[in-house]
Amino acid sequence: MNPTSATAVPASADATLRQDARVIGLVGLAHGTSHFYHLILAALFPWLRSEFALSYAQLGLLMTVFFVVSGIGQALAGFVVDRVGARRVLFFGVAMLGISAMALALAHSYAALLGGALLAGVGNSIFHPADYTLLNQRVSRARLAHGFSVHGISGNIGWAAAPLFMTTVATVADWRTALACAALLPLAVLAILFANRTALRPNPPVPAAAAGQGGALGFLRLPTVWMCFAFFFLTAVALGGIQAFGPIALAQLYAVSRELATSSYTAYMLASAGGMVVGGFLGAGARRHDRTVALAFACAAALAVLLGAGWLPGWTVLPLMAAIGFCSGVAGPSRDLMIRAAAPQNATGRVYGVVYSGLDSGLSVGPLLFGAIMDAGHPGWLFHGVALFQLAAIGTAVGVGGSSRATAAKTV
Repeated sequence: MNPTSATAVPASADATLRQDARVIGLVGLAHGTSHFYHLILAALFPWLRSEFALSYAQLGLLMTVFFVVSGIGQALAGFVVDRVGARRVLFFGVAMLGISAMALALAHSYAALLGGALLAGVGNSIFHPADYTLLNQRVSRARLAHGFSVHGISGNIGWAAAPLFMTTVATVADWRTALACAALLPLAVLAILFANRTALRPNPPVPAAAAGQGGALGFLRLPTVWMCFAFFFLTAVALGGIQAFGPIALAQLYAVSRELATSSYTAYMLASAGGMVVGGFLGAGARRHDRTVALAFACAAALAVLLGAGWLPGWTVLPLMAAIGFCSGVAGPSRDLMIRAAAPQNATGRVYGVVYSGLDSGLSVGPLLFGAIMDAGHPGWLFHGVALFQLAAIGTAVGVGGSSRATAAKTV
């Protein structure tokens, strides 16, 4: 018996584990950076409002520009990923984030802020098609679900870290210094990605003739693709309101300190990450993922209505925000499993780009809509609006789930 044969399979399995973990970690790091940049402006709204004498609607427009550019760019980036490879596109996006932060730090007018937001949107646009393509190409099927989980959790960590980091630096120094410091993050991440570029090598581009029936755009005729888009859009409108104005609304509604209001948002995002862990176990043991999503969002909406009523004492703000985040997080893994089941087979960058552009589209609408509500002096309505959009998303989730089951039944 060959003495090396007994160890050949375990050694190969160990190498695959290391490769999978490496790719998942690198993609998660990049994704967390992109989500960090979603909020570098929103976290500085109090400073920017004072510096440039802006209304809440004008502040919301900064976020709208960011996410409109990102949403359009994301749909287009999927085709670029399929053409030139996800690694190059990922490197470009990370570099653009750093450039945008420096442009914002040097801004001396509202127009310059809008320009910086546009650059940041271009950088952000590439992440979902590039990330999911790399995960699908470079991570073994057995660990792909873990890759999706880490991808989602890393994004939440980025969302949670941005307000604390930006407000801390702005308080100690000023808002320009906070943005300059934020520019260092993508530069460091880019260096790490480049050093590990061999792990992120792309598959050869797929010829246009192999795109499937209907060509490269054939997937756009599938109703489930647009239902998935609608689901992301509605949930993102709700999320956009909390991200842009949640801490400000809490401070006004409950007369709590800025520190407590910001910490409550951080608790929301961290609890959401914890909810994703729990939701992963629920999703793995369930078949009707739309039911899990519906129940989780129904609970989150009920808690948002309670928070918006302003009836409770100020100390309840943090645990209530954490509970809303937890319920929303529980829905995350079931959402991804539901959408993956509904998406076309062998989905590539262009499919992810279009579906996930619903996220950016919703995040572009949310700040503008809820900014107008804040200007009208109704901070409680922000949370009632969040609940309304979460409840509307339940309908699309049920539609996606029902369509997927009907399609599966036809193929049996």
